[in-house]
Formats: sequence, C-alpha cells, structure tokens
Amino acid sequence: MKEVWLMPGSYFMPPVNLIERGALKRMGYWARSLGGKRALVVASLGDVGENQGRAVLEALEAAGLEGELWAGAGPNPTDRMVEEASERYGAAACDFLVAVGGGSAMDCAKAVGLVVSGGGAIADYEGLHRSTKDLPLLVTVNTTAGTGSEVTNAAVITDTTRQVKMTLIDWRITPRLSVNDPEMMVSMPPHLTASTGMDALSHAVEAYVCLQASPITDALAYKAVELIYRWLPRAFDDGADMEAREGMCHAAFLAGLAFSNSGLGYVHALSHPLSARYDLPHGVVNAVLLPAVERFNLPVAASKLASLARAMETALSWRSEGENAERALKGFEDLRSRLGLPGRLASLGVRAADLPELAREASGEIVGKGNPREASTAALAQIYHDVF
Repeated sequence: MKEVWLMPGSYFMPPVNLIERGALKRMGYWARSLGGKRALVVASLGDVGENQGRAVLEALEAAGLEGELWAGAGPNPTDRMVEEASERYGAAACDFLVAVGGGSAMDCAKAVGLVVSGGGAIADYEGLHRSTKDLPLLVTVNTTAGTGSEVTNAAVITDTTRQVKMTLIDWRITPRLSVNDPEMMVSMPPHLTASTGMDALSHAVEAYVCLQASPITDALAYKAVELIYRWLPRAFDDGADMEAREGMCHAAFLAGLAFSNSGLGYVHALSHPLSARYDLPHGVVNAVLLPAVERFNLPVAASKLASLARAMETALSWRSEGENAERALKGFEDLRSRLGLPGRLASLGVRAADLPELAREASGEIVGKGNPREASTAALAQIYHDVF
C-alpha cells in the first residue's frame, strides 16, 4: 500500500474513553478488564509527575493490579528518555503501560510501546506506520486539556543527535483506554491552562481546514472550537471551576480525535523545529503561529474559517464570507491576548538568523502535508518573519 499521511475513510480511536469527574477511580477496573496485570506508569519529570504517578498507582492497586513508577518524561520527550523507560519496563517485568500527564508523558509511553514490542531504537519508527507488531495495552490518563495525545495515533519524540523532532504516526499506538478526569486538572496553573488550551484550538482549526477533513472530523473539530471559546477563558480565570475544566476535557478530546483522523498543517510543521531547537512550550508556539498560518490559508479556506467564526460566536450574518473569515483570524488573536500569551517569536528568544534553516526543517515535516495551501520554503520563512 502506498504510504499516505492518513488513510482516507479509516478512523481510529480508543475503544474505551472515560470523561467525567472521578474517572480515575474507574481506570483500574477497565485496565484489568483489558488484560493488564503489571504496569509501567510513565509520568512527567518532577514533583508533579511523581504525585500524579502515585495517584495512578493507587487506582491500579485498588483494582488488584501492580505497577512501577517511572517519572522521567520531560516537556519535549527525547529518544534517551524512551530508551531509559523501555529498559525499566523490561527490568520490572511489566505487561502494560499507563501514561499520566500531558502530551509529553503520553508520547513517551507510545514510543516505549513501539520499542518494547518491536525492538530497535525509536528512530526506526519515525514516519508512517512503521510497526509490525501489536503494542502492549496502553492506558492514557490525561492531566491537561490540550494535546489530545490521549486519543491519537501520533507521537513526537526529539532525536538528541540530530536535534530534530521525529513524528511517529502509526495506528498501533492508538491507546486502548483514555481517561479524562477534570479533578486531575484543577492544579494546572493559568499559564499551562492557556498553553494547552491554545494547543487544542490549533488542533481543531487545522483539522477543520486540512486537505483530508471529512464530515466526521469536521463535526468533531467544529464542536471543539465552540467548547474552547466557551470554557477556556473560565478555566484560565478560575482553575477550580469544575464545569469549565470538564468542558475543556471534552473540547480537547474532540480536537484530538479530529486531527488524529484528518491531519494537521503548517502550524505544527512550523512549530516542531522551534520547539526542538529552543525547547519552547508547544502550545505557546502554536498560539503565536495559528493566526499567521490561517491568514496564509485564507485564499483557499475562507469558507471553512468563516464557519469557525460562527462556532466562536464572532460571525455576523450580514457580513460576507471573507469578512467573517477575517473575524475568525481576529478571534484567534483575541483569545491569545485574553490568555496573556505572547504574539511574537522574538519574545520567546527565537533568533532571526535561524529562520531560514527553521523553514527548511519545517518544509520536511510530515504534519504539514495536510495543509490546504501548499507553501514553498520561502513562503514558510515568510510566515516566521510575519510573527517574528
């Protein structure tokens, strides 16, 4: 079969998905039902990751399961982290994986699953559908409302030798159980709520306008945008607002399903080289790039962007399609400002001299293949300059 970014007409998602307050308490029951016995719990670095990992271990033990905690997944997980966690998995005689945290922990756990099932190094799985063996049971416990990684068939791992981000797309890394418990998200500080929320928005928007969008992914993405504009400002203002946290759980979940089954575009293609080189927060970089990329897409995506303006409740019925598309672009910028996020790359420490090389790297990113308007390397560099 010819390799493609996705397989049109094929849809992948976890068979079991828990989204409600207290869902973590039911995770152990489902993990046991799916055949798990002893888990490697992959958590984020630091005290927060340790605490989240222990909460997962308690939930597993309550269901009669065992677990080993590895809290070593950094913000932009690397091949070395994957290697270390894979060795721990084997040494502890684990038979399934539980990732707890945001996209970094989940991407790391997906990569571990590829290595422990198929052998070799994680670089062997870069690209599309490289695995040939089923992965161990993978459970994802989400603690941020943004990445969508708890439901996707994609992961991003940094190659420390080449200093690039490797995109891994493989239907086998789709988790079998996802858990979105808003009680696990109450402790997120405002800046993380903002960053992950804008990440979810970029997923939904790119999924909606991309080349392989379908009626199914359009429905998911449109509703995700609607929910983000309703609930993200409230979650940002008051992290203990459980209604807002639960609303963002649904929004990020829907956005994740949308892009996992349609694709992304140049927001992510341009974002990955920046995050790899400067170790920048992915959601913040996406927030900077989103309005500029969609302005580039405007000549071919005005109808879709005008539709999103309606989801954002910024469209005016007496305005033209083009005018409402412009209102969508302004809506992206307004939300970013409302959340206190930067709007320029220079403020993130990006160097102007690096932009040509970053554009060359972005032009080779597989996630950019779904963008609705094709760009030359020079055009990608211009987008960087537009937000520099």
